Amino acid sequence: MDSSGVSLLCFPNLNSSCRRLPAPQSDSALLYTLLAFVSLLTVTLNLLVIISISHFRQLHTPTNSLLLSLAVSDLLVGLLVMPIEGLRYMETCWLLGRLMCALTPYVSYCLLSASVGNMVLISIDRYLSICDAMLYSSKITLPRAQASVCLCWACSVLYNGCILMGHLGRPDRFQSCHGECVVVISHIAGIVDLFVTFVGPCTVMVVLYIRVFVVAISQVRVIRSQAVAAGPTAKISEMKAARTLGIVIAVFLMCFCPYYYPSLAGEDTSNLLSYFAVLSWIMLLNSCLNPLIYTLFYPWFRKAIKVIFTLRILQPHSRDFKVSVFSLVTVLIKHAVCITCMCV
Repeated sequence: MDSSGVSLLCFPNLNSSCRRLPAPQSDSALLYTLLAFVSLLTVTLNLLVIISISHFRQLHTPTNSLLLSLAVSDLLVGLLVMPIEGLRYMETCWLLGRLMCALTPYVSYCLLSASVGNMVLISIDRYLSICDAMLYSSKITLPRAQASVCLCWACSVLYNGCILMGHLGRPDRFQSCHGECVVVISHIAGIVDLFVTFVGPCTVMVVLYIRVFVVAISQVRVIRSQAVAAGPTAKISEMKAARTLGIVIAVFLMCFCPYYYPSLAGEDTSNLLSYFAVLSWIMLLNSCLNPLIYTLFYPWFRKAIKVIFTLRILQPHSRDFKVSVFSLVTVLIKHAVCITCMCV
């Protein structure tokens, strides 16, 4: 074989090596820069959430423990999954060996499933905080929230172990040449995963967030009818609630729906599909968008970031800084909920 042919092999010293399909150098540089930026942005945003919630004592609440778990799963996606997946598709060869071929898809699926599970837990928490405000503090405690997070991660580990059992046992069973890492999920397993990881969580989130929206708006209107001065604030609250609801659901659908196209089309899900890279990266982008959706618009997060970047976090007793204040609208809504329940 001539030298030009050898240079196009993933492993030039092996006759069974797969062929490398290099992209033009200019395109490769651009794609590497883009992938590095997305990965770095994902890690940075989620790291800021983790530092904020972990450092400030005031943020050690049940709700924030769920946001912390979500940020941890998304940070690991940006730190581990994105670079490896980027290397796979840019090099068009699997260079990390048999063991990593077995573990990488498993870790990736576990982290993404945990991220979805955390989003469901957050929707449940928000539902209870608005629709069962009187008993929320007694029902949802920090130990219970932490136990829910542990259960979410354990279920993710066990569930994906079942889905990828065949691949974990024989990661090279679909390999046609040395330098491939082929992951194939059968159509039946793909349908099960579609309902467990997408349809089920999406249904729960949509139903609960719509319920939260309806209850919150109804209570704000009660407040508005009782106090004219609260009218503009209530109207702003309605708009923000509708916008947040739409963003949460739209982003989840946008990121996860394309990935399940093969299952809906009656095909096996495989990373050998010509369009699989696009589907998987759209889903991975959810880990970059989550911190923007769930925390960036919180006043406490913006204040915590300011403390971090101004290095005030290094001051003594910075853990006791007050970075969170109760929202007037939230207090009024919960007060109206209590009044309504007492009247009933």
